[in-house]
Amino acid sequence: MKAGIVVFPGTNRERDMAIALRVVSGRAPKMLWHRETSLPDLDLIVLPGGFSYGDYLRCGAMAAHSPIMREIRKFVSEGGYVLGVCNGFQILTETKILPGALLKNTELRFLSQDCFLRVDNAETPFTAGWQKNDVFRAPLAHGDGNYVADEKTLEQLEGEGRIAFRYVSSAGIACSEDRKSNPNGSVNAIAGIVSADGRVCGMMPHPEDLVDPLMGGEDGRPLFEGLMEVFIR
Repeated sequence: MKAGIVVFPGTNRERDMAIALRVVSGRAPKMLWHRETSLPDLDLIVLPGGFSYGDYLRCGAMAAHSPIMREIRKFVSEGGYVLGVCNGFQILTETKILPGALLKNTELRFLSQDCFLRVDNAETPFTAGWQKNDVFRAPLAHGDGNYVADEKTLEQLEGEGRIAFRYVSSAGIACSEDRKSNPNGSVNAIAGIVSADGRVCGMMPHPEDLVDPLMGGEDGRPLFEGLMEVFIR
C-alpha cells in the first residue's frame, strides 16, 4: 500500500499515523508538505490529527485552502482513497469533500480519553476489517469534535449507510444524549462517515494509536488491515 501523509504547520499526529501504516503494510509512508502542488503515485492519502495553522479561524479552515488540497480534490475526483482523522476530518468538512461540520464539544472543553466505537457499515474500505456492529476502543483528543449536519444531510447519510462509526457504550449501545458514551455530543452519536462512493472517510477518534500491544492494544488495527486488502486485490 503506497500511502502519503499530509503535514501542515501545526500537525502533530503524523508520526503516530506513519507508525500505524508501517506496522500494517511494512512500508513507510511518504510525508507530503502542505505546499506540494503535485502528488506521487499513491493509493491512500491521510490527513492526520493536530492543530493545522493553530486552529485559527476554525479548525481546518485555513488548511482547507493549502495548495496541496487542490491536488487532493483532484486525487479524490480520480478515484483516490483519503482518510481524515480528527483535524483531518475537520479539513475534509471545510473543503466540502465530506458533508457536515465539527463544532465545539457540547461541554465546551477539550477531551482526551478513550471511547468506544461501533461499526455501523462494514462494507466500506475503511471498515472491511470488522464485522457490522463490532465494538472497539479508540482514543480521542479534541475540542471540536461535535459532528453536526442539516436534517436532509443526516437522512442521506443514514439512508445510504454512510455512517461508518458511531459512539457507543462498551456494550455497543448508542445514545446521543449520554455524555459517557457520546462524549462530544455529536448528532446521532456519529463518530465517522464516508463519501458517497466510500473512498473518503473522516473520523474523530484515533485508530492509529492502537495498532500494537505496546500501545495498549490493537483495536484500531483492522482499519489499516482492511485497507491493505483493498489495495492487494
